[in-house]
Amino acid sequence: MSKSILIVDDEESILQSLTGILQDEGYEVIGAESGEACLSLIEQELPDLVLLDIWLPGIDGLETLEQIKSKHSAIPVVIISGHGTVESAVRATKLGAFDFIEKPLSLEKVVLVVNHAIEQSRLQEENRLLKERYHQDYELHGESAVIRELKEMIEIIAPTNAWILIMGENGTGKELVARSIHTNSRRAGNPFVEVNCAAIPEELIESELFGHEKGSFTGATTKKRGKFDMANEGTLFLDEVADMSLKAQAKILRILQEKRFQRVGGTKIIETDVRVLAATNKDLEQEMEVGRFRQDLFYRLNVIPLFVPPLRDRKEDIPLLAEHFISEFAAKEGKFLTGIEGEALELLMNHSWPGNVRELKNIIERIVIMCRGETITAADIPTLPSIADPAKEPSGMSGAAFSDTFRKAKKLFEKAYITRKLSEHDWNISKTAEAIGLERSNLHRKIKYYGLDEEKEKKDASAK
Repeated sequence: MSKSILIVDDEESILQSLTGILQDEGYEVIGAESGEACLSLIEQELPDLVLLDIWLPGIDGLETLEQIKSKHSAIPVVIISGHGTVESAVRATKLGAFDFIEKPLSLEKVVLVVNHAIEQSRLQEENRLLKERYHQDYELHGESAVIRELKEMIEIIAPTNAWILIMGENGTGKELVARSIHTNSRRAGNPFVEVNCAAIPEELIESELFGHEKGSFTGATTKKRGKFDMANEGTLFLDEVADMSLKAQAKILRILQEKRFQRVGGTKIIETDVRVLAATNKDLEQEMEVGRFRQDLFYRLNVIPLFVPPLRDRKEDIPLLAEHFISEFAAKEGKFLTGIEGEALELLMNHSWPGNVRELKNIIERIVIMCRGETITAADIPTLPSIADPAKEPSGMSGAAFSDTFRKAKKLFEKAYITRKLSEHDWNISKTAEAIGLERSNLHRKIKYYGLDEEKEKKDASAK
């Protein structure tokens, strides 16, 4: 479809010559002889570009330009004038004009400027659409109470420069939360650099994080920028931060405190300004107890803690997530699907989802690929692996004995122990913390982690 250009000039000869040359270039051309006619046509036609004379009967070109930009800022406007001055050119630029061309017109220059303006407009629109898609790709889907609370927290903390520790099981969407924070921050236009701490060998951690100079070690054939360098003025996301060695943790802590570093083999001090987001699926307090995670690094990272709930704790979000993934994968595979039947949805709702949202997404992708009809039915749902739901495991002290691993047994015991002690002290958190020798804030986090407050609310409600 050819692009449309609105030419606004009260000289008939200029209208005709510009119309002819631009039509030859493949553009659709509309003409107007006044600012008022221009504004009226824009409301009807919405052209891709406006060529606007500065001297017009009625309202002049600059006033017309101002009105165009107030309503349709994305339309590029090129000002043309036979009485151009530096002052008018500067004012036109401040009002948003793309360029300023003086009469007598060089038709070659007009074509060049028009082509450039159209291309710039196309790139800006493409950039806008990509940004919209980026925002949608990293949007948290769900309307459950826990997700609404998480979204509200992100809305509050994203515009700040606070460091955030994101906790949650594998597959819950910790990276999604990190990217959502970055996207809604003042650093959104700068890099988001992810570091998979579990994947970097200890001997390469310094090179990976800080970069290296050519010849600094065997294999360093070129100079390399590190992750901290790449993330300057943006966001650095330390994923699986608990899987770093103690040696690597010490190096990270040093740069986080000093905000400067040297490349491996280099002598130059490099200043860095990064916002740090960290994520883990491990209980860092337990990791500190056994000496696998540094206390000073924990307190440095844990300025604002965020907990991403497992899918089993927000099953009411499964229909919305399923519809979103179905739409995404149907478009990707070029399939037409009208949706999912209630019986099929019920099967998804009854699964415990130990792999959380990532597991659900993978299952939906498989369903969309294998589905032969236009609607997903119960017959399209594959047999879901029967894995014990942590929420339904044996409760009480004896439940730990049925666990497959020591870690799971320890969690069950801790949950039952805290529940009993809270009950003994009538759910007074301060008294319970004092009785069991735990800091109040630490106890509060464990209550939230195990969902004990929600369980109590449900019991109290059923008792009434």
